Amino acid sequence: MLYSQQAATASTHDIVIQMNNHPLPPDLVFAGLPIRICWRPSELGFPDPMDTKPPTSESLPELDRLLNARLRDLFNDPLLEAGLRIRLTFGSLINHLTDGVMAHDRNRRIFLWNRTAELITGYSANEVIGLDCHKVFPDRFCGGDCSFCLTPNHSEARLRYPKSFVKRDGIVRDIEMSVVTLDTDDRGVIGALVLFRDMTELNTLRRKSSGQGGFHGMIGSHPSMQRVYDSVEELAHVNVPILIQGESGTGKEMVAKALHEIGPRANKPFVPVNCGALPEGTLESEIFGHVRGAFTGAIRDKKGRFELADGGILFLDEIGEITPTLQVKLLRVLQESQFVPVGGERPIKVDVQILCATNRNLKEMTQQGKFREDLYYRLAVVPVTLPPLRERSDDIPALVDYYLDQVSTQIGAERVHISQNTMDILIRYPWPGNVRELRNAIQYGIIKTRTGIIQPNHLPPEVLEGLAEPKKVAQPGRPAKLHLGEVQAVMAQVDGNKAKAARLLGVSRTTLYKMLEEI
Repeated sequence: MLYSQQAATASTHDIVIQMNNHPLPPDLVFAGLPIRICWRPSELGFPDPMDTKPPTSESLPELDRLLNARLRDLFNDPLLEAGLRIRLTFGSLINHLTDGVMAHDRNRRIFLWNRTAELITGYSANEVIGLDCHKVFPDRFCGGDCSFCLTPNHSEARLRYPKSFVKRDGIVRDIEMSVVTLDTDDRGVIGALVLFRDMTELNTLRRKSSGQGGFHGMIGSHPSMQRVYDSVEELAHVNVPILIQGESGTGKEMVAKALHEIGPRANKPFVPVNCGALPEGTLESEIFGHVRGAFTGAIRDKKGRFELADGGILFLDEIGEITPTLQVKLLRVLQESQFVPVGGERPIKVDVQILCATNRNLKEMTQQGKFREDLYYRLAVVPVTLPPLRERSDDIPALVDYYLDQVSTQIGAERVHISQNTMDILIRYPWPGNVRELRNAIQYGIIKTRTGIIQPNHLPPEVLEGLAEPKKVAQPGRPAKLHLGEVQAVMAQVDGNKAKAARLLGVSRTTLYKMLEEI
């Protein structure tokens, strides 16, 4: 006979018999659970088990006879065998589901945990059954989105949503999860059912097979970008400063946002600061805040970005632009996890992860004495380096297609297409402004075209000028080999002046005319 709620829901038992005049409510009726039977002692002539008076020696033989008779009748009842078969059948079905299944009662005590759940999480059923899921998973298995996290008994169902989960062995997995309340007609909400599946391999395959879907807004399937994605997934759950390096326009802020979205601080603030856009005095006040009267114009206390980011992430863009004075103060915050506002006296303690980005070589700056070496090593614990677009030109078609959709939607224009000649030019152009410049070029082309197709002459002048090569010297007796896209680019550059175009291309007008006839 079992009296505890944990034992009454343990999947290791086939039958649970309660002998109590005040039995636990029979809420937990679910496939895979043991059959639960309640015998009220008062109805059977037994003493109440909760009675403090022990049975007398004279009454024990009679009680033993009554109990054995009752058990014999129970086990001879064909309904019991039928119930056990149903339990075993449904339990087997649940254990063979490809989704993980977890169920808990209104007090969040887990009473169902199938084999797939064990494989996905690394926790066995014996370790979690009967325990509060918050104690088993302090960081919230459901991500904090389950209505039982804050308000038990609250009826709410939620469809599938993604989250990251750290397995027992420390490996991060992508989980797709559903949390649904268990609702009955007679007792209302009795608990929650959680269904989840491991999407890690599928997400990785999707990301590597197509750049169109993107990785948290970043488009590209080039191996150099795959390394960036892998680094982001590895670092998202590490609470250390991270330095994001790369040329201007490569998408450093997108990496910072991805680290925030994947990591445990996703529900906390993400506060960006452009260190290169503000003067020194203003930047210090912006980052650390100030008290009233700290300087002329400080008419009230103001919280700085550090305080606003408490619990979350502070993203310092263009970190290489901050002054030596500010470098010292930032180093102190990293060492002590506290700061003093401008004009203030009392330090303010904060829990902030710092992400930094720069398009400058901080290592060289330390050698030149322009950046503190101790701060550099504090910030560059684990650097992430973004490749320039010219080194992954294979990603340009996917980026172009993505921006055609995105920009068209944003400016309310019809979805346009791009000619092959234009695409050839975009692939050959070195893109000193990287992905940002490519997006601007697509936006320029969408605005310029009137035919629904972006032609070379619809591209920004700097793109066409960047492709124009030095004057070529034609080989005697042999016309130069020209590329159609190159001819169109030069023609657009010189506003259709064929004489100028021929000189730039290093060919005769006759050769140029023949080429134009083929276009």
